Amino acid sequence: MTGTRQRRQRVIFGPGSRVELRRIGEILRRETVGGLLLVAATAVALAWANSPWAGTYNRLLDLMVGPHLLHLRLNLDTWAADGLLAIFFFVAGLEVKREFVAGDLRELRRAVVPVAAAVGGVLVPAAIYLAVVTVAGHEGQATRGWAIPSATDIAFALAILAVAGRFLPADLRTFLLTLAVVDDLLAIVIIAVAYTSHVWAWPALAALAPLAAFAVLVQRRVRRWWLLLPLAAATWVLVHAAGFNATIAGVLLAFTVPVVRSEQAGGPEAGPGLAEHFEHRLRPLSAGVAVPLFAFFSAGANLRGPGGIGRALTDPAALGVVAGLVIGKPIGVGGTTWLVARITHSHPRPGIARTDLIGLALLAGVGFTVSLLIGELAFGADSSRYDHVKVAVFIGSLTAALLGSAVLRVRNRAYRRHHHGQEQRKRSQKAPEHR
Repeated sequence: MTGTRQRRQRVIFGPGSRVELRRIGEILRRETVGGLLLVAATAVALAWANSPWAGTYNRLLDLMVGPHLLHLRLNLDTWAADGLLAIFFFVAGLEVKREFVAGDLRELRRAVVPVAAAVGGVLVPAAIYLAVVTVAGHEGQATRGWAIPSATDIAFALAILAVAGRFLPADLRTFLLTLAVVDDLLAIVIIAVAYTSHVWAWPALAALAPLAAFAVLVQRRVRRWWLLLPLAAATWVLVHAAGFNATIAGVLLAFTVPVVRSEQAGGPEAGPGLAEHFEHRLRPLSAGVAVPLFAFFSAGANLRGPGGIGRALTDPAALGVVAGLVIGKPIGVGGTTWLVARITHSHPRPGIARTDLIGLALLAGVGFTVSLLIGELAFGADSSRYDHVKVAVFIGSLTAALLGSAVLRVRNRAYRRHHHGQEQRKRSQKAPEHR
């Protein structure tokens, strides 16, 4: 009997299965695949929410799951926003820390331009949003959405950049990644400060215990999931019970993970640091499961009501979101980059032309995952205004994606012609030698 069970386990969990899992993981790590899954999940949610079966979609969102203890009786929509996005923010937090400790943000000279661009890309869209809402005479509750157009979606932006063309400079991706990482960090701070109303002291203090235990284990380079996962889950539960947005737990946990390789493990050539290890392992789960499921549960805006999209875009909050993403982001990112470069006499990257930066600044207006999250925190998941914000995020992000990709594809053709010209010159120089 035991031998039969072991043979079955070898069939299920044998080398072939592990190879397939690794292959799926590598596919999900590709930026284009993550972006396509995000688009697919959004399309399914929109189609279902506007179909004759929209009631089943809404009932699915409202399905309550979890124990009443520590306020964990939540609907699936909230589990997706607070639970699944904690995985996304854990991976984003690892990336933020890795950039600051061992990446481009480690050197002030190289970090000043993308960091300033990220700050400008948060402040200018927020200012434009508030200006639109104020001019429309809706200064009240609508102003709570000021941070919605401030976020750049890493997965979408990098996926569009990858699709735009393989001849674009590698420095362009590095600059966009650095900008988006700092943008995510600012969004995390905004969520913690501006969208946290009631805080309970004892769960917040109690969360420090599992967080500290997690920190001690990872600093000792412990990788055993059965030790780390319960501590991470306990931290998340207590942060949620304290009244904070629970995605902050993912960031706090990520910031405890060491980036530098362990000297005890054999010096600097011993292998990747623990942050890179966790990021490599969890990115498929984040890009392939957590973010698409969040999009599925959050993106189902009802477009069939009276007026549909037209009615949504009469809401000043929705107009402010579109203006912030399409106008504010390019001005904030591009204008700040130009201004800081002029003042400091520095350059974003040696391989990036000004026209490249225009395309990148337009692409920064692709806000999706974090924009939807902030919209839900600002207006509530059940409000009609949140539906309007969803529509605005779609329209603004799609417009920014089309404009940015159009500019970058033109630049890609120019780089491709330059590349082919260089190849032809090399071949013509080699030809006389053969003769």
